[in-house]
Amino acid sequence: MALVMYDLDGTLLDTANEITLAVNLTLKDFNRPHVDQDDVRRWIGHGTGWLMEQAWEATSAGQANHPFDQVMTRFIIHYGNTAGLSSYLFPQVLETLKKIKALGIKQAVVTNKETRFTDRVIDAHDLRGYFDLIISGDTLPVKKPNPGVLQHCMKTLNEPIDKCIFIGDSEIDVATAKAAGVICWALPYGYNHGRPISTANPDRVIPDVSEVPQFFGLS
Repeated sequence: MALVMYDLDGTLLDTANEITLAVNLTLKDFNRPHVDQDDVRRWIGHGTGWLMEQAWEATSAGQANHPFDQVMTRFIIHYGNTAGLSSYLFPQVLETLKKIKALGIKQAVVTNKETRFTDRVIDAHDLRGYFDLIISGDTLPVKKPNPGVLQHCMKTLNEPIDKCIFIGDSEIDVATAKAAGVICWALPYGYNHGRPISTANPDRVIPDVSEVPQFFGLS
């Protein structure tokens, strides 16, 4: 057998719009100015807590402060309402997921997004049936870039490292794969903190996920 592991946001799905909406609804609750989607795209990747911290810091000038747990409580409510509503699959994602599953190759998601939001987004796009395992940012004691997330995935699905590949869009994904000794192919259109993904030195940059079967000698 074999295994393809995917990042979620910026790799399989463009979720920036619905995340930006949740961030700005949260900021509005505390009378803070909104942030642009371009800013949010640069902040995606470390989980929602870190993302909201960046938004809070960016809008702090001249504003009253509040305990951050109150801020996150509001964000969780808002993102719970917006998750899955305006996100969309990147080109060739559905076709590739179907093809790889039909070939008998296992597939998994490894994301830093918390389970409650991962589930909402995956189910909104009816993707759950394509994956043998879903690892979210709160599934394990560690998350990306800790290599333990990929190691756990390979061990759980009983797949050897030389039959596995990780597909991502950010330097976090590349660093995770390198630390785990896993081949990493990266996509150029996701969220990499505003930097070209080539600067992270993935094993290969691919235009879209339709090229993933080539890793297994398939076309």
